[in-house]
Amino acid sequence: MVEIFQNIRKIYAFKKPCDELAQHIEFFSETALEQASQLLGGQCFSVKMFASWTPTFYINLGRPYHITVGNQQYFIQAHEDILVLRDTIVERHNLPTDNIFTVKFNPGGLEAVLGIQQAQYQSQIVNLGNLLPASLLKAIKQPVCFEQRVEIMQKYLLSCNKARSHNSYYNTLVNDAIGEYHNTGMQLNTSKVAEKIFVTSKTINRYFNRVVGLSPKCYFSILRCRTALTAFVNNEALFAPYDYGYYDMSHFYKDVVKFTGQTLKHQKG
Repeated sequence: MVEIFQNIRKIYAFKKPCDELAQHIEFFSETALEQASQLLGGQCFSVKMFASWTPTFYINLGRPYHITVGNQQYFIQAHEDILVLRDTIVERHNLPTDNIFTVKFNPGGLEAVLGIQQAQYQSQIVNLGNLLPASLLKAIKQPVCFEQRVEIMQKYLLSCNKARSHNSYYNTLVNDAIGEYHNTGMQLNTSKVAEKIFVTSKTINRYFNRVVGLSPKCYFSILRCRTALTAFVNNEALFAPYDYGYYDMSHFYKDVVKFTGQTLKHQKG
């Protein structure tokens, strides 16, 4: 299954975070075992995801699996839990017994809530046991329901967030910049976004590299392509590249190949 091109959400249950964490966390999710079994027919499968720079916890509730990050493949044991930055293509290769609980942070959210800078983890996986308390991971893995796991994790993250008392100016500026880019229809370049939030281009570049791990120009390009490609797949007939800051369809197609490594024609079969 390939993210955006196919609805990978069919095999997962999702829950949004509480209001206090909504700025920093996109969602909690867990494998929906019954739906996954019906959809996949007990077959091995893989889930391929494109770069988003959204740090994600993968807490393993099932059997071992392989995961490919960029060009490197890793074998994850049943007892292992990991953090992946999602700065490159990530593909999980799963058995029918796959069962994963995830926490997907927004860019910079990991630092805002837990004080962990995401930029240091580019193109690698990190053992969650080195970042989270063993007691928390043990509680998440108990035979409880998805909603209870969310409650356990959210309670911990809220306590960490409150203990930090405030988020850094770096994170606030980056969040403001991303919001401004969204609000203006993804039409502005980095310099114009910087003007909107009253900083220089040099400042916005420095802050993005510190918080996210890449320049705002590169991040905005990824965000625009993800958003536009999702809209194209959902309704090709109504898609207009100009709505996302592209000059024409050729410009959009070129960006899709750069982002996914494959053409739209290839996906259509």
